[in-house]
Amino acid sequence: MNIHQISKINLDPDVVDCIVFWSKNPKPMLDILHLMKEYTYYFQFTFNPYDTDIETMLPPKKEIIETFQKLSDKIGPQKIIWRYDPVLLNNKYTPLYHVDTFGEYAYTLKGYTKKVTFSFIDFYKKITGNIKPLGIVEVTNEEKIMIAEKFSQIAKENSLLICTCAEDIDLSQYDITHARCIDDRLIAEISGCDFVIGKDKNQRLECGCVGSIDIGEYNSCRNGCIYCYANDKHDTVKTHIKKHDPLSPLLIGDIQAQDRVNDRKVSSNKVVQKELSLF
Repeated sequence: MNIHQISKINLDPDVVDCIVFWSKNPKPMLDILHLMKEYTYYFQFTFNPYDTDIETMLPPKKEIIETFQKLSDKIGPQKIIWRYDPVLLNNKYTPLYHVDTFGEYAYTLKGYTKKVTFSFIDFYKKITGNIKPLGIVEVTNEEKIMIAEKFSQIAKENSLLICTCAEDIDLSQYDITHARCIDDRLIAEISGCDFVIGKDKNQRLECGCVGSIDIGEYNSCRNGCIYCYANDKHDTVKTHIKKHDPLSPLLIGDIQAQDRVNDRKVSSNKVVQKELSLF
């Protein structure tokens, strides 16, 4: 959170076990994925049911679906996790609306992904001003259970594993598990290696992610989602975007005289190469 304290991170393939991309629109990456050939990677692809009143700057749904399917065709369904989150409720986006739309999307994405992760909206202090005009309300436990049960049925019908992200409610009776969005099990599966990685100590208790380094910048996303805790104000985002230099080692701006650059310790968690069989 200190803008003058900068981490320098080694991205050599020998020490990077996996890169996990979070995106609502990875279309610009489709034609340059060959640049990632030395890395193990997968995508968390968020595809939600909201109109431009909630997600103001995203492409049309048809285009997002096409991008999802093309990405899956390129890298395989195992390496693309569908995220349906956050689930938020108001007079327009009701529980039944979510159930119907989730079912429609699950059918459309069947075969293009193997797993879906969902969560319910968290009322972070910094987003309350953005969501207040839209009448978004807390999701009750009864509503969570109803939605989860229906989502689970739909997921099974469409051959999808289903889990929740950082939710403390127990939904195991509906075969819904707690997610590891940074998932050592999946990384091992797609890389052909075994790893020893502990739980990420910087995340909430309910989060199942293993340890990782989060690379990003607050107030830099142009999607304009009103529930986003990473953007404070639209004007700040516009100011930051103007400072982006693709040749800079930073996502926004460049290193200044008053900045302090610290080398982050980066090492592989790989322990053994698995025996791969042709049979």
